[in-house]
Amino acid sequence: QVQLVESGGGLVQAGDSLRLSCAASGRAFNIYPMGWFRQAPGKEREFVVAVSSSAVLKWYTDSVKGRFTISRDNAKNTVYLQMNSLKPEDTAVYYCAQCPGASACRTDLVNYWGKGTLVTVSS
Repeated sequence: QVQLVESGGGLVQAGDSLRLSCAASGRAFNIYPMGWFRQAPGKEREFVVAVSSSAVLKWYTDSVKGRFTISRDNAKNTVYLQMNSLKPEDTAVYYCAQCPGASACRTDLVNYWGKGTLVTVSS
């Protein structure tokens, strides 16, 4: 029922910026936390950032604090990830996710995933 479609990935150089978008459809988008996860080649999928339904609360993994910003536009059923000062270690497939509740944006708890968009950062 819930569909998530990511866009905005691409190939950039270290230090560049990129903005990812996730268009959502389905029931009650505006009551669920949304998150971004990433999976680097040969690695497990990991949490990056999440935002509460009202966008009042945000959670960031330490490695992206100060560089990445999550936001959402509930009127457009869209969540964004602004990525600045990109580093080669940010290279991964980035996945949009709908989380089941507050503080529940975990790889083992996410209800719905997008198909991912590839971000490649060259050094």
